[in-house]
Amino acid sequence: MRRLGVGIGWRAEIAEAVDAMPGVDWVEVVAENVCPGHLPQALTRLRERGVTVIPHGVSLGLGGAEPPEAGRLAALAERVEALGAPLVTEHIAFVRGGGPLTASPPLEAGHLLPVPRTRDALDVLCENVRIAQDALPVPLAVENIAALFSWPGEELTEGQFLYELAERTGVRLLIDVANLHTNHVNRGEDPARALAELPVEAIAYVHVAGGYERDGVWHDSHAHPVPEPVLDILADLASRVAPPGVLLERDDNFPEPAELERELTRIRDTVETAAERTPRRRTAPVTGGEPRHSVAVLARPDTRQRVGVAQTAVLSALVAGTPVPEGFDRVRMGVQARALAAKRASVVAKVAPELPEILGEGYREAFLGYARSRPMRGGYRQDALDFAGQLLKTGRPADARARRRLRVWWLDRVGPVPRGGAVRLLRRAREALTPGR
Repeated sequence: MRRLGVGIGWRAEIAEAVDAMPGVDWVEVVAENVCPGHLPQALTRLRERGVTVIPHGVSLGLGGAEPPEAGRLAALAERVEALGAPLVTEHIAFVRGGGPLTASPPLEAGHLLPVPRTRDALDVLCENVRIAQDALPVPLAVENIAALFSWPGEELTEGQFLYELAERTGVRLLIDVANLHTNHVNRGEDPARALAELPVEAIAYVHVAGGYERDGVWHDSHAHPVPEPVLDILADLASRVAPPGVLLERDDNFPEPAELERELTRIRDTVETAAERTPRRRTAPVTGGEPRHSVAVLARPDTRQRVGVAQTAVLSALVAGTPVPEGFDRVRMGVQARALAAKRASVVAKVAPELPEILGEGYREAFLGYARSRPMRGGYRQDALDFAGQLLKTGRPADARARRRLRVWWLDRVGPVPRGGAVRLLRRAREALTPGR
């Protein structure tokens, strides 16, 4: 297989622009956003032109205490097959907690959270990665994530943690240089040290993205231009190894296509300039080649339980308002909690656009109030239903017409499908509330 080159994250909002954009060698798509039997036409056109499409998962939770769910792995494998991908990627993160392992209610983060860099967490992560590798039809690469807070008592640096993970499992690495910058600002970690400690020959490809700083905290937004410090880290990495591919991530606040093209050019120029200045750098293997050596990995049940208890305590503090565990920075945990709630509000508004339309300007305030003490329990669509149900239970919104519209919306989507007279009543209610009638 040829090297990937320079690519861009495929998003529906910029699909037509990417289709016509010169200099795009490949694309990456969020795995959970595509349906294997109904691929978007713009994505199909790219594949027909021979553009490589790689699925990028966000929901496995490979760093969580529980083994990855068989259903989620099967769904990810389906997308690999549908896209004809040579590789599939995920994150070194946990996204849920609680459950039988900790004898506590299940919790969903709705976001990628950092695992502690401890021996216990590494043992669990290694076994989870091996489970995923066995279930997937192509090689797996895992990504270092950005974090707003640090775990107390960590035993390894980021570079050491990633090196041991790759050495013990043979997994490839997706190195996000923007996340290295984020962790430099937020956690005081040296990107150059992380790169020096990495097994650079295990790199599958590289992510580049933008963000912004507020009150001394860097937010990895994927909605802003790539800053110079991130390009500097990319240059450092490219001076050490020739990465098989580099990809620009942009998830929101999309600029004009010409601006995206300029960003791609800056990325390409950064990599090429680093190569010219460092002619003896190493070359990473072509994506999809032979995996690194690996050994069998097993995590003891008590190790999983220890990791699970610690992660659940952190997640509960972030999404359910319980006390922050000892040793954590309370200010940073507060920043993370607010960021999680804000993301929930934004994503729910996208998956259920009728809610902000019905509630108007009061949507965001109402949702954030709801989210302070009510964790997600089944993904964003369920979150939207739970939010609407809670509003109705408390007699909101105050406007009677808006409340009727919300009730019809909620009844139309929750529980079993009503039959007979209930269907007719529901239809009449919807018709009565349809604008223009």
